[in-house]
Amino acid sequence: MTDELRKNFIEQIIDKDLETGKCTPPIHTRFPPEPNGYIHIGHAKSICLNYGLAVKYNGRFNLRFDDTNPTKEDQEYVDSIKNDVDWLGANYKENLFFASDYFQQMYDYAIQLIKKGLAYVDSQSAEQISENRGKAIKVDGKTITPAGTDSSYRNRSIDENIELFEKMKNGEFKDGEHVLRAKIDMAHPNLNLRDPIMYRISHEKHHNTGNDWCIYPMYDWAHGIEDSLEGITHSICTLEFANHRPLYDWFLDALEINHPQQIEFAKLNITYTVLSKRNLLTMVEEGIVNGWDDPRLPTIMGLRRRGFSAESIRNFCSRIGVAKTESTVDIQLLEHCLREDLNKTSNRILGVIEPLKVIIENYPEDMDVDWLDGINNPEDESAGSRKIPFTRELYIEKSDFMEEPPKKFFRLAPGREVRLRYAFFITCNEVVKDGNGEIVELRCSYDPASRGGNSPDGRKVKGTLHWVSATHSIKSEIRIYNRLFTAKIPGKETGNWKDDLNPESLKILKNCYIEPFIKKAKHSERYQLERIGYFCVDPDSTNECPILNQTVTLKDSWKKKNSSPSTNKEKQKKRNRDNAKS
Repeated sequence: MTDELRKNFIEQIIDKDLETGKCTPPIHTRFPPEPNGYIHIGHAKSICLNYGLAVKYNGRFNLRFDDTNPTKEDQEYVDSIKNDVDWLGANYKENLFFASDYFQQMYDYAIQLIKKGLAYVDSQSAEQISENRGKAIKVDGKTITPAGTDSSYRNRSIDENIELFEKMKNGEFKDGEHVLRAKIDMAHPNLNLRDPIMYRISHEKHHNTGNDWCIYPMYDWAHGIEDSLEGITHSICTLEFANHRPLYDWFLDALEINHPQQIEFAKLNITYTVLSKRNLLTMVEEGIVNGWDDPRLPTIMGLRRRGFSAESIRNFCSRIGVAKTESTVDIQLLEHCLREDLNKTSNRILGVIEPLKVIIENYPEDMDVDWLDGINNPEDESAGSRKIPFTRELYIEKSDFMEEPPKKFFRLAPGREVRLRYAFFITCNEVVKDGNGEIVELRCSYDPASRGGNSPDGRKVKGTLHWVSATHSIKSEIRIYNRLFTAKIPGKETGNWKDDLNPESLKILKNCYIEPFIKKAKHSERYQLERIGYFCVDPDSTNECPILNQTVTLKDSWKKKNSSPSTNKEKQKKRNRDNAKS
C-alpha cells in the first residue's frame, strides 16, 4: 500500500492545501468542547485526531472551551475536561483558550455586521421565530423546505439595531425579549441560513466572565470567529456540522477575516454503548449509574476508574481510523486494544473470587508459611518477582473443582492431581460437605518435591490452578462489570434505549481473597488476576478493604474472530486435505 493510500482523507486534504499554498505552515488544529458535561470516548477520537494531526505536521494544537451558554456550563466540567485531555496525552499547556476570551471581539464584529446591514435585532418570541423559519416537509415522497416568513422587524434601521443591541448588552431587557439575527435569506433551502440567531439575552453568571455580560453568542456565530482569531487552519468537526458549514463560511466571509477550512468526519459509535450526552446525563440523574465516573459509562472518567489506559484508547482511535460515513465499531475491538496494552504493562497477582477451602493434610503443622517466588510480568523481565505465602490452608476457585467431572475437565477432582501456580502438585483425597450437601472443604495432599510447580520425576499434570493462602491473604471486594446494555444498538428494536439496560451490569463480590501484595497497591494501579482477568484498584479502596474493579476479562473473542486471512486459509486447506484423506 502506498503512503498516499495509507493517509486518511483529512491528511490528504491538508497535504493538498500545503502543496497548493491554500494554507501555510504551521498546521493548527483544536479540540473545542462545551463545558456542559463530561467527555467520553467519542470525544477521545476527536482529541486523538486533532492532536495527532498537529504532531504529524509539526504544528499546533489548542484546547478551547466553547463556553457560550452559562445556563448549562460549570467550572467543574472545565476542570474535568482539562484533566481528561491531559491524561490522554494531548499537550495543550501553552494553548488553552476559552470562547469567553473573545466576547468583546465577537460583540464588535456583530456591530460590524449591523452596520453592513447584515444583522438586525428581532423582537419576536422564540416560538414565532421558529415557526416563521419554516421546516422540512414531505411532498410526494420528497423532502422540501418551503420558504420561511420574514420577521416584521427585519427592516429596522441600522441606527435602531445598534441602539437596541447596545441596550441588550447593558442589561436593559429581560431574557428572551430580543435576539440579534443575521440577515441572510429566509427562503434558503438550508434552514441554518434562514436568518440564524447570533445573540440571546441571558442574565446568568458565567463561570469565566462572571456578570460582565448578559448577552451570549450562539455557537454558530462564535465558533468560526474563535477558529479565525486563533489561526486555526483546519476546523475538524463531526458530520452533524456539515449543514452548518455554509453558515460558518458566510459569517467569516461577511466579516472579511481569516478563514479556516471546516472538514467533517464521522463520529464514533460503539456497540452496546450510548454516547449521547443527554442520555448519559439521564443515567446519572436517574441513578441508573453511580455518577459520571461509574466504570460502566463510556466517559473518560468512567473508563479511567474501570482501569483503561490512555495508551489503549489512543491505539483504539488509531485503529478505527477516520471516515466520511457513519458506522458502528464493535466494542470487542476496544477491549482487544485494552488487553494488548494491559498484557504488556500489568503485573500478575493471585486472587480467588469465589473461594473454596483446601487443607493440605501432609503439610507440616508446625510450619507457619513457606514463601514462594512468583513472576510479576512474563512480558517484562524488568518487573522482577515477588514472594507469595503458601500455607496449610488455602483457597482455590469453586469452579476449579468438580466432584463428578466431565471428560475434558482438567482441573481438580477426587483422586486427581493438579499443579498450583508457582507452588506444588496437590491431590484431592476427601470432599467435606455441610448439612445441605454443599461442598465446603477439600482435603488434599501435596508433593514437597514439586516445589515451584516442577515435576522432579517427569510426571505430567494437565491442570494448573490459581490459589491464595487462607491465613495470609487479604479479604477484598471485587466489582465485576458487564456491558451496560444487552442490545448491540440500544433502543434500535424498541425505540427506547432504557429497555435494553442490563440488570446484571454490576456484580459486587465481598468475600474474595487476594495475596498480601495487594496491600501495597495504589489507587488506579492495574493488575492481572491470573486466570481471571484484568483489574484496577478503585479510589474507594483502603488497606483494610482493598477494592478491585474488573477492567476486562482475559478472553479475547475479537482477536479470534479477526485472525489473519492467511491463517484462516491455511486452516481451511488443512481441513480439506484431512477430509480428502478420510
